[in-house]
Amino acid sequence: MAAKGNSKSPTIKRIMREAQELSTTPSPDYAAAPLETDLFEWHFTLRGPPGSPYDNGLYHGRIVLPPTYPLRPPSFRFLTPSGRFETNREICLSISGHHEETWQPAWGVRTALVALRSFMDTDPKGQVGGLATGDDVRRQLARESRDWRCHGCGGRTNDDIIRECEEAARAAEAEAAGAGAGGEGSSRREVEVPAELKLSFRDEMERSAAAAAAAGSGGAGGASAEATAQAMDDAETAELAEGFVQTVPRANLDDAASSMAASMARPGQTVLQPTRTIPLPNAAHNTGVPAQQAQLQQQAIHGDGVPKWVDRVIVALAVSLLAMILKVLLGY
Repeated sequence: MAAKGNSKSPTIKRIMREAQELSTTPSPDYAAAPLETDLFEWHFTLRGPPGSPYDNGLYHGRIVLPPTYPLRPPSFRFLTPSGRFETNREICLSISGHHEETWQPAWGVRTALVALRSFMDTDPKGQVGGLATGDDVRRQLARESRDWRCHGCGGRTNDDIIRECEEAARAAEAEAAGAGAGGEGSSRREVEVPAELKLSFRDEMERSAAAAAAAGSGGAGGASAEATAQAMDDAETAELAEGFVQTVPRANLDDAASSMAASMARPGQTVLQPTRTIPLPNAAHNTGVPAQQAQLQQQAIHGDGVPKWVDRVIVALAVSLLAMILKVLLGY
């Protein structure tokens, strides 16, 4: 399997560990594995829950892992018609059913598959995305589902995949029993679904989040808390997604770097910026400014050598002389 990304990242390590665990301790009721070309896209096949209209059915679908898995939950899409879920509609699992941030990192793909399988036998009444078809239709779809083929899985049918799972599970149990660890494989397959785990659809989650954001847009405190949470999430994402060439667009990382650089440079800016508030003179007038400045500087240099009292004496003498001339002319 060709793994894309940095093998030292926590996300890649977690995905590889889960894939290895599902392979070494297989279940006869479900199977899941990443594609050979992309670790973040898995395909799964599972049996319908026993004692239900889906009991004889085998259902295939896709799993998409987010870049920050397991901090964010995987999403699922059923590709095989079941009469319970809409095909190719993204399904998410979370505690609240509306906020995927409540997903627990301790859960994994195996837990999600067992939960998804158990949710098939729940009442879809009032649930968005749930199909209210009759049991006869679901049983008919269950019979037809065994021959459903996935071209991404080598063209194998659901029946072929589950049969391989059964054989692998029996072999693993026999090996565990021979090594003196009998029952370990069975205990691992019996995954308990957390009671707080809920099922929801991503498009509904996005609409609910948008409505909540619109309702709380007037509160400055809520906006500040949301901004703080978003900043923490961005930092967390950047840390976990480092080196993910195929998963995180490079443009997003560049935007984050530019924003960080701008925020670091902002405290060093001066308050007054004359070039932005005072219009500059035309180029034609600029040519005379250096000469005038030089002339004023030269006059200031020459004037600095004469004491001020000399100037005052000269002015007083000039006034006295003018008064004497006026007195003679007027005949006083």
